[in-house]
Amino acid sequence: MAILLVAEMREGEVRHATYPAITAAKQLAETVGTDFDILVLGKGSQAGAEKLKDFGAKNVWWSEAEPVAEYTAEAYAQVTADLIKDKGHTAALAPATTTGKDLMPRLAALLDAGMVSDAIGFEKGDEGVVYIRPMYAGNALARVVIDTPVHVLTVREAAFDAATPGGNGAAVAELPVSLDPAVLKARFVEYQLSKSERPELTEAKVVISAGRGVKDAEGLKLIEQLADLLGAAIGASRAVVDEGLLPNDLQVGQTGKIVAPDLYFACGISGAIQHVAGMKDAKVIVAINKDEEAPIFEVADYGLVDDLFKAVPKLIEKIQQARS
Repeated sequence: MAILLVAEMREGEVRHATYPAITAAKQLAETVGTDFDILVLGKGSQAGAEKLKDFGAKNVWWSEAEPVAEYTAEAYAQVTADLIKDKGHTAALAPATTTGKDLMPRLAALLDAGMVSDAIGFEKGDEGVVYIRPMYAGNALARVVIDTPVHVLTVREAAFDAATPGGNGAAVAELPVSLDPAVLKARFVEYQLSKSERPELTEAKVVISAGRGVKDAEGLKLIEQLADLLGAAIGASRAVVDEGLLPNDLQVGQTGKIVAPDLYFACGISGAIQHVAGMKDAKVIVAINKDEEAPIFEVADYGLVDDLFKAVPKLIEKIQQARS
C-alpha cells in the first residue's frame, strides 16, 4: 500500500498544514508497513520539494508547469491521479484545509475511489486499514474501512503534531506534466487574501475567541486588545459571525475552522458542542463567562466566572504590569 501525500503550497511557500499531514502520512505508512511519497505542485514547488526532502519520504515529486503553476482543483486532481496510476499508489492524503476539501473529492472521483474526510487516526484491522474520524461534533468516533483499490482521505491538522526534519533525504525529481491548459474548464485568476498583522487562525499558538458575550463592536475591541498584547489570532463563535462583528473565515467550530493552539481563550462563549468541536484539542483552554453553568467550563482547563467586561481589562492590566 504505497502512500502519496499532496503537499499544500500558496504563493510559493509550503503551507503550515502540510507538516501535520506529513506526520499523518508517516503514521499511516507505519500502520501498513510501507513508505510514503510527497507531491508538491505550483510556483515555488522545486524549492518546496527541497525543503521537504528531509521529512522521511521516499520520493518527492514537484512541478511548476503552466497547468499547475497556480491551484485549480481540476488541474491538480488530474495530475495527481495520473501520478497515482503511474506509480501504483494505493492511498492519497492531504490536509483537511479548504484546498484539501476542494481537491480530494475530485481526485477520488477520477480514481473511482472511496474517501474518508477529517481522519484523526489509523488502525490495522482484519479488513485492512481502519480510518478513524469524528462524527456528531466530535461526540462519536467512526471507524471506517475503504474497500476500493485506492483510498483517498483528508486528515485533520489539529489531530497530528507538525513533522520535523529527520531520516534519510528523499529522491527529488521533477514530475512531467502533459496536461494541456486549453482543455481545462477552470483557470486561476487571482488571489484575494485577507491581510492581517495577526497570525493566521489555524497556525497561531495563541487564539483569543469572542462569543455572544462581547455584545457589540465595543466589546470586540477588548478582545482585539488582548489578542494584540499576546500576539494571538482572533477567533469567533457562530453568534459573533452571524452578527457581522467578525468575518466568517474567523469562525471556530464544526462549520468553521478547527484549531489546536497551545493556548485558547474563550471569552463570552457558552460552549455549544458545535464550537467545542473546533477547539477542544487546544493544549490549554481558558474560559471567561459570567454564567457558571456554561458548558464551556466542562472542557476548560482554567475557568473564570465573571463578566468579561470586568475580567478582560484586569487581565490586560496584569499582563502589561508583568511585562513592564
